[in-house]
Amino acid sequence: MNKQASDIAMKGADTAKTTPRKLGLKERYNLMTRDLGWDTTYQPMDKVFPFDEFEGIKIHDWEGWQDPFRLTMDAYWKFQGEKERKLYAIIDAFQQNNGHLNVTDGRYINALKLFFQGVSPLEYAASRGYALAGRNLRGVGARVACQMQAIDELRHAQTQIHTISHYNKFFSGLHENVHMYDRVWYLSVPKSYFEDAMTAGPFEFVTSISFSFEYVLTNLLFMPFMSGAAFNGDMATVTFGFSAQSDESRHMTLGLEIVKFLLEQDPANLPIVQRWIDKWFWRGYRLLALVAMMMDYMLPKRVMSWSEAWEIYFEKNGGALFEDLSRYGVRMPKYHEVAQKEKAHLSHQIWSTFYNYSHAAALHTWIPKDSEKDWLSEKYPDTFDKLYRPRFKHWEDLAKKDERWFNDGLPMLCQVCQIPMVFTEVDTDPTRISFRESDYKGAKYHFCSDGCKDIFDYEPEKYVQAWLPVHQIFQGNCGGATLPEVLAWYHFEPGVDNGDYDLSPDRANWDRWTGTRAAD
Repeated sequence: MNKQASDIAMKGADTAKTTPRKLGLKERYNLMTRDLGWDTTYQPMDKVFPFDEFEGIKIHDWEGWQDPFRLTMDAYWKFQGEKERKLYAIIDAFQQNNGHLNVTDGRYINALKLFFQGVSPLEYAASRGYALAGRNLRGVGARVACQMQAIDELRHAQTQIHTISHYNKFFSGLHENVHMYDRVWYLSVPKSYFEDAMTAGPFEFVTSISFSFEYVLTNLLFMPFMSGAAFNGDMATVTFGFSAQSDESRHMTLGLEIVKFLLEQDPANLPIVQRWIDKWFWRGYRLLALVAMMMDYMLPKRVMSWSEAWEIYFEKNGGALFEDLSRYGVRMPKYHEVAQKEKAHLSHQIWSTFYNYSHAAALHTWIPKDSEKDWLSEKYPDTFDKLYRPRFKHWEDLAKKDERWFNDGLPMLCQVCQIPMVFTEVDTDPTRISFRESDYKGAKYHFCSDGCKDIFDYEPEKYVQAWLPVHQIFQGNCGGATLPEVLAWYHFEPGVDNGDYDLSPDRANWDRWTGTRAAD
């Protein structure tokens, strides 16, 4: 071998010795996440992270927190960037082709209003909540997971705003969802849910949102909304739903891993986690009453009934989940059997409430058509014809006499879920309002159920501070003492954003744009 060839061979050998070995997925994940963390020295870790111990949760090995997706930030941005390009291409095409005219009926837009007013602000609240939880959990894996989800939730809020902004050009009630979220009476239901979670400790927050909501209940939120959008020709909403679905899969998996992690760390964590599961199941279930109404009453083309969805996504899927978790000592959430009985009543009671108070809501309501009543009768054979069809018949007769019914009074609210007291005693007398109360420091507090009363009784100091819209209106803190003043404070335009759909500009515009008037 000549000298030149020998030098080349030796150089190749040296290069082979110094070329770093390609890291495996797990090693790369650890390098880009856990290896970036450190223990503090000039301040003790307990002082830097004071909030991950006061709840009573015991963690012996933070390395036990595993991210099943092994996602690093550089891979995350690449993955999300590709989804963004596809999403905005479809949104742009939808807008250029006046896609809003392809939905089944102008009434459908009111389901979007409910989603945009009540759900989209929750995405932003979740982003803030996960950023806060990430700051307060000392485990590096937990902090990275919270950071990823905080970014996910912020992106979801942005894509929903961008998608629905097209509808805002043509329909009412979509103009100030953030302003409304902070003020409007029915939006205090989702707002109080997330503020309850965010003012808890970091472990309760991730259990409440990542497990109880994302894993146990999220299918009852996103599947009906996105399936309903697809059935009703709203491909823009379907697209942002699909864009978020891969994120939701990660969130659900993370939620399950969180609960398993807590239960595997110490036996003393079990009663704490079980109490959180009981609490947040019930709070989430009450929040989903809005979804029940949407599914049964607000979709011109229906996917399935609320009762059917509850059976599939909670009774069957949730039952299988808790059977799997039973090896850790976890049982089904308390009062799940009450929810099972209420599934035949829930949507009818909530829609009736909105029909009563739609003059104070930023969406429209209506009496179901005869064909829709027949569908409801088929889906709810034991309750609809007996308890709810006569009510709609009475209101329909009043409307035909130009006496459309609006309730001018203000309802009592549940101190915990903040829903008006409209639920009934389904076990004993479904025509009787369910009413519970507790005495605390010389004052009486009212609740819609045993579930809400239990939550209050365990930590009353938290819920006596609740900002209840009806109380605030009576105290003059919502713009004034009269309905016009309150609606102005809400930023509602009377007769445009609120009231009966048949009398609304939305209905008149829809009929003009499509050249037809939907059959009654």
